[in-house]
Amino acid sequence: MSNDFYISSILPYSGIIIKICRAYTDSQEDFEDYYQEVCLQIWRSRDKFRGDAKWSTWIYRLSLNICLTLIKKKKKNRQHYNSNYKVQNEALEDDSRTFSDESLNLLYEAIKQLSEIDRAIILLYLEEKPNKEIAEIIGTTPNNIGVRVNRIKERLKKLLDGKIN
Repeated sequence: MSNDFYISSILPYSGIIIKICRAYTDSQEDFEDYYQEVCLQIWRSRDKFRGDAKWSTWIYRLSLNICLTLIKKKKKNRQHYNSNYKVQNEALEDDSRTFSDESLNLLYEAIKQLSEIDRAIILLYLEEKPNKEIAEIIGTTPNNIGVRVNRIKERLKKLLDGKIN
């Protein structure tokens, strides 16, 4: 991947890529793997960008799809491990978290309890994307996004109140 392409076409959108990758991973190692895979796939797919949507919308959609694909692969691979190894592996993942801000960690833990699609919606909402753009990325209507955002915020509030209190 050329440094120029990364600086001009990926780096300006690294904030949302990081948020999406973080919301779908449980460890720093997985996060780094997901981020690297997203950047690689953006570079590999750059010629497939048709311009039907904004570049940022395409980046968000691609990032989300890559993370969801990686999750499915990870779940499938976990089914092949025996239960002892699985318990040990999950304990190691929990110990390797290196995110420092505790309130941010609580928010991400709450977000991880949402469905995959609700995670995507709330991350785009937190990125201050308009409902119309979120709807384009997710593949629904802006009104549906508005309703879902309100429900997601209520669910997150309940989850966070339960963890904090």
